[in-house]
Amino acid sequence: MARGEHTRKWLWRWKNNPLRRRDDIVEAWIVLAVWGIVALGGTVAGLVTALAGDEVFARQRAERQPVGAVLLNDVPRTVTALGTTTDHRLASVRWTTPSGSARTGRTQVSTGLKAGAEITVWQDRQGRLVLAPLGSSAAAVESGFLGATAALALAGIVLGAGAGVRHRLDRRRIDGWGDEWDRVGPRWSHRTG
Repeated sequence: MARGEHTRKWLWRWKNNPLRRRDDIVEAWIVLAVWGIVALGGTVAGLVTALAGDEVFARQRAERQPVGAVLLNDVPRTVTALGTTTDHRLASVRWTTPSGSARTGRTQVSTGLKAGAEITVWQDRQGRLVLAPLGSSAAAVESGFLGATAALALAGIVLGAGAGVRHRLDRRRIDGWGDEWDRVGPRWSHRTG
């Protein structure tokens, strides 16, 4: 198919045609609006989400600090039901907060350590135990994943809504054809009605 023919075929709903119905024009505008929202809205949603995620991860890197802690009990290696060993378990540790007070709490530590071992844990500005922040490259990947997920979610919602509206238009057209056939059909089939 030549390029010009393809373009004419694609734009048939906007061409002046005696067979074109009002519903065809409405459907054409709906399709155009859906794809415009998917392209532009998905891009904006993805970028905004990725930038917000990157900002959150950067703030976590700035607020969280590593601190030395002492393991309070042994953390033996454990074998799961599948026969594999786990690398981390919850264990009790003692550390000193920024204000100088000693605290104890539970956090994830590597297995195979003995009580009294020196480990590094992460704390926030209030001295509470938190997870280690993501590094800049891992945060960039995570932000990109969040942005892509937001863009795909918006695209799914918009495409689903557009498909729902087009389905209703199709039902309306089919019902209209049924009504017309009810009026014209008896004249063609010589049935009385």
